[in-house]
Amino acid sequence: MAIAVGLPALLLALVFVWAAASDTTNGTIVSSGVTRRFLIHIPKSYDRSKATPLVISFHPAATWPALVEHVSRWDDVADAHGFIVVYPAGTGVFGGSMRGPHVFPPGAEGRVREVRFVSDLLDKLEADYDIDPDRVYANGMSNGGWMAFALSCDLPERIAAVGIVAGAFGADLACGATRPMPTMEFHGTADPLAPYTGGKSPFAPRPFVSVANWIRDVARRNHCGGDPIDARIAPRVRRIAYGDCAGGADTILYTIEAGGHIWPGGERLPEWIVGPTTDEVDATRIMWEFFARHRRGDNGPHSNR
Repeated sequence: MAIAVGLPALLLALVFVWAAASDTTNGTIVSSGVTRRFLIHIPKSYDRSKATPLVISFHPAATWPALVEHVSRWDDVADAHGFIVVYPAGTGVFGGSMRGPHVFPPGAEGRVREVRFVSDLLDKLEADYDIDPDRVYANGMSNGGWMAFALSCDLPERIAAVGIVAGAFGADLACGATRPMPTMEFHGTADPLAPYTGGKSPFAPRPFVSVANWIRDVARRNHCGGDPIDARIAPRVRRIAYGDCAGGADTILYTIEAGGHIWPGGERLPEWIVGPTTDEVDATRIMWEFFARHRRGDNGPHSNR
């Protein structure tokens, strides 16, 4: 019995040791009076004389920037297409200063603080690099997907499009923005952490909304018209695309049948924790192609309908 009880504690300790060793960043800023960290990747082709797109990628809860960098392989796509990627660090699980697992805290106070952090980070990066302000894109996984979507609601004047993987959306994620926002989501139907059909998760204090209902709400926000096009694009992948959206704000859901809490086409995570993965689609490359079609100025209310 002592061994059985001791194993979870030992595994937890090993996770925190691994986290502390893996949580590498290379930049800091002060936001809301607190030193915040980030990891940035600059492609070798970067030219200070040319305006460069920026992709912001948010990590899942209880992880760190280097994990989403590794899992998503954004750096490879950035090197191939010549854009900058930044991976912000959330706040520490036990108070904001510890090195190791982090979250982007929901709730009104946490949401305001995290959006301010991203805005301050954008100010710094636009001062340090020649960032194209019309080609700034946000994406994230799980809790990081929540953060990316929160930006589309609370900072739409600085974001051109949003991509989300295994998004963890609670019913309390209100979005008062009227600006249409191109949005793409990838989600597995066997996700054990953020259930596809919504409801309670053993890993979160609040129930999640249904992914299908959530994407319909986003399409409504984007003033999309007509019925969505539902197509099977791979043996276990369906693509639901809402068209005729205001400002060309495409709204797309990739459903990974029997897929877990994973980044499709990315580095594999432990299946015993996150469930089955897939290589039938590459979420990062699809997301970049989606981002590259959109600029911030295209998303005016009801324009180019």
